[in-house]
Amino acid sequence: MGTNDGGSRMEINFAKRIVVKVGTSTITYENGRMNLGNIDRLCRALADLMNAGKEVILVTSGAIGVGIGCLNLPERPTSVREKQAIASVGQCELMNAYMRSFSEYSYACGQILLTKDDLLDNLTKSNITNTFEALLEKKIIPVVNENDSVSTAEILHNGTFGDNDTLSAHVACIVNADLLVILSDINGLYDGNPRENPDAKRISYVEDITPEILQIATGAGSKLGTGGMHTKITAMQKVTSHGINGVIAEGSDPHVLSKILECEDIGTFFQSKAPVM
Repeated sequence: MGTNDGGSRMEINFAKRIVVKVGTSTITYENGRMNLGNIDRLCRALADLMNAGKEVILVTSGAIGVGIGCLNLPERPTSVREKQAIASVGQCELMNAYMRSFSEYSYACGQILLTKDDLLDNLTKSNITNTFEALLEKKIIPVVNENDSVSTAEILHNGTFGDNDTLSAHVACIVNADLLVILSDINGLYDGNPRENPDAKRISYVEDITPEILQIATGAGSKLGTGGMHTKITAMQKVTSHGINGVIAEGSDPHVLSKILECEDIGTFFQSKAPVM
């Protein structure tokens, strides 16, 4: 823990299929309105990865947050039925934004909404996998979110997903990704809370996700989001055990993905357990 293993990061060079998860705080302002600049920069970066021959899947949060901003609500509703209704509005707004931005860079995107039950049924899971493969074969960027309008797993913080960090790990596993990148509002895992402790140091490299690592990663997410560092670490725990490398990094940096693919020492790199082919 804490040692920058440049050799391990070099494995990122060989990543062909990449899942990128973006959090609510990266694509929205605190009032819930979409941060169109960040969304466009994200889409441009993903399109550039596609141009370079990579296969990209985007897992996005933000449906409820964007719905709150779109409807000018003063605060996040508390009832499940209201949250589901707002999510249905926000999801439309999100997809419109992604479609507009991707089209500027000559790519189409396709929406995939998942619930916790979808991956429990073998036939449905197979159908989902086939859909991903067909989209990627056609150079269409899959945009994935939990189906908050019908599923309460993320809203109630229970069930298979409970947050889109966990969802991104499931997606990375079912598509046999080479790399999962979780973009956050903080540049990786620190040995303390950098917002409260200016002496907190970034942990550049994690070989094993130990109980100590899990203990460090405490705390909730942003006001509009549901995830926190703990959910990101448990997502990394899942993918690394499936032979997938992972990176947690700050999503507001417009060049963050290119820096990661160029193996720069940013964020926190999580070493896969199985050999990378």
